[in-house]
Amino acid sequence: MTRAEAGPRWPTLVLACVAQFMVILDVSVVNVALPAIRNDLGFSATGLQWVVNAYALTFAGFLLLGGRATDLLGRRRVFIGGLLLFSLASLVGGLAQSQGMLVGARAVQGLGGAVISPATLAIITTTFTEGSERNRALGIWGAMGGAGGAAGVLLGGMLTDLLSWQWVLFINVPIGLAVAALAPRFVAAGRDHSRARVFDLAGALTVTVGLVAIVFAIVRTDVNGWGSAATLVVLAAGILLVGVFLLIEGRLASEPLMPLRIFRSRPLSSANAIVFLLGSAMFGMWFFVSLYLQQVLGYSPLRAGFAFLPMTLTIIAGSVVASRLVGRLGAKPLLIAGMLALTGGLLLFAQMPADGGYVVHVLPASLLTAVGLGAAFVPVTITAMAGVEPREAGLASGLVNTSRQVGGALGLAILATVATAHTEALAGGGVPSAVAVTEGFQRAFEVGAGFAFAGALVAIAALPQVRRRQAPEPAPAAEVG
Repeated sequence: MTRAEAGPRWPTLVLACVAQFMVILDVSVVNVALPAIRNDLGFSATGLQWVVNAYALTFAGFLLLGGRATDLLGRRRVFIGGLLLFSLASLVGGLAQSQGMLVGARAVQGLGGAVISPATLAIITTTFTEGSERNRALGIWGAMGGAGGAAGVLLGGMLTDLLSWQWVLFINVPIGLAVAALAPRFVAAGRDHSRARVFDLAGALTVTVGLVAIVFAIVRTDVNGWGSAATLVVLAAGILLVGVFLLIEGRLASEPLMPLRIFRSRPLSSANAIVFLLGSAMFGMWFFVSLYLQQVLGYSPLRAGFAFLPMTLTIIAGSVVASRLVGRLGAKPLLIAGMLALTGGLLLFAQMPADGGYVVHVLPASLLTAVGLGAAFVPVTITAMAGVEPREAGLASGLVNTSRQVGGALGLAILATVATAHTEALAGGGVPSAVAVTEGFQRAFEVGAGFAFAGALVAIAALPQVRRRQAPEPAPAAEVG
């Protein structure tokens, strides 16, 4: 038995949780830094979202492949490799002198994150004994996801204001290297030599390139228009590639990343649809609130970061309360309530005026949105795992996170396009710039509220009521970001 296998297990948990926190943090940490990045590198209003989406799309597209690599190559080897790749990409991103260099670095960061995240979950589930011990460890792991996404905007504001926007990326380098250096001592190799090394690389590439094409087509509608050949051709190519991915998974791949049979589970299919819509609303919320605070209200990055502190604390508290209530009330009613609260919070954000104030217009919407997010995380994951065979629990958990990331990327593309189009139409009609920008944000929040409300409708219509005795071992909640 290796030292990593025989030694104390809490350092292993700490390393896995720190790595997971770092990966999820990077979904949202750049949001407060976006205005500074835009000024420094000259991004357009719609092009700026690629700083977020380049990370989210590669993270989503390769998440399942990362889990497969963990099983075949060994948990420790993949974990360390992912950390080194993530750290190197963070360093390159911080040194970026052009838009393409930054977006490319963010994409490679997403690939590293897609390797790290499933490795951390596999490390925890194989290190801790099944039962209450593992449940506690998974609960801490899940909390890191929520804390990472919510704390990202706060940390991003502090680093941008006190140092520079580059430090929202540089901060990952020492953390990633330190965890990688400690992993050989505390993380077991975890490699199964009896399994064939079969990677569904074709599936991972087709779904990732297809999603990028779809998002790119949506983003470019502000230049090309929805009915142009440039938009329709790229959009059709993206949809075709996603169709090829489904063909590969259903018929061609000997070891598919996403076996389609798993969607026979009604709770899992419904929960993934809800998480997709939740991500579509959530990513846009972080993005536009950050821009509103700085571009409209004139907040510094540091002040904008601290403005998110009440939301951060409320999400964490809401998740803790939800984990206790779900056993009493069931997942379905709690999830419906969470999605409706999120809808209400986004509609409140849609009322923020150009001359608004934080206490009157931003704080109430932030708290209501945070309550909704906190209430939705735990039950949607429990619902997704209900009825799934234990040997496919990791796949089901990966699908939930993939749905969140893909929904977030596509939702942000749609909301950014809607906001920009509305702003430009108003500005062209002589509306003052601040008012035009604010009303563009308002329109985006309204559409985001529609996504959240659609998620509530799916929960009402499609979800079965999962009783406490039917629920499987608690799984980590879907992360924020």
